[in-house]
Amino acid sequence: MYLGYNTNGLAFHHWPDASIDLLAEAGYKAVGITLDHHCLNPFQDERSLAAEIDEVREKLSACGMKSVIETGARFLLDPRSKHEPTLITPSETGRQQRIEFLKRAIDISAELEADAVSFWAGVPRGEETDFEQRWKWLVEGCRKVTEYAESKAVKIAFEPEPGMLVESFEQFQQLKDAVDSPLFGLTVDIGHVQCVEPRPIPDYLREWGPHVFNIHIEDMVRGVHDHLRFGEGEIDFVSVLQALAEVDYAGGLYVELSRHSHMAPDVLAESIDFLQAKAESAGVELS
Repeated sequence: MYLGYNTNGLAFHHWPDASIDLLAEAGYKAVGITLDHHCLNPFQDERSLAAEIDEVREKLSACGMKSVIETGARFLLDPRSKHEPTLITPSETGRQQRIEFLKRAIDISAELEADAVSFWAGVPRGEETDFEQRWKWLVEGCRKVTEYAESKAVKIAFEPEPGMLVESFEQFQQLKDAVDSPLFGLTVDIGHVQCVEPRPIPDYLREWGPHVFNIHIEDMVRGVHDHLRFGEGEIDFVSVLQALAEVDYAGGLYVELSRHSHMAPDVLAESIDFLQAKAESAGVELS
């Protein structure tokens, strides 16, 4: 496994040169690319997007870095409502907009030969729609997105997230059964597991290991969805890394500290130092 950093924690750095250079100099081997207004915006004109993809591909190659495509930009689709529209938005037009966005993310992933495209369900909003209807929309949307991903041979990594329609492994199991594709796997956010799930994090990693395509990592305390710098929460990272090694996880561990962009150089440096030290204590080799 190898360490990466999500660009949502580098919001004030120029993309792609300053961002990728900073991560490469710190020792990171991968970058989680959150598509956004300033970062591989899939809605810009085709020629500009193609040129930016070429630039990013060359930059990643020069730095020897891998990538994963993230789709959690806050206001890319709607300037007035965070993360909207989603796959469970009551508006059919809104849901289709999210599906189109995810398809474009898959196209970009294929172009960059990224490890996966990561996405989530969305937050249930309003009381006019019941759970069954939202679930039906989610399954339909995930099937359409996965079918498109299969045509591009791109892995889909679904992320259970606190407060969203799917926030637990149990709920993901139901969704995975409904979608039924080997390319439909998991993004496991280590902090989210700490926040939501009742059992120790390693239990879930051992149970779900073969289906994990992508990992987000940060510190967190139980019951509070707040991404914390390493050492500020409750997570035992030695046991987490040991469990990942046991299941032969070979993908990226992407630090996700999106609210720390104002101090990114310090935070990305302390994060890699922390995780490398924990890996050494765990007897785990990071490539």
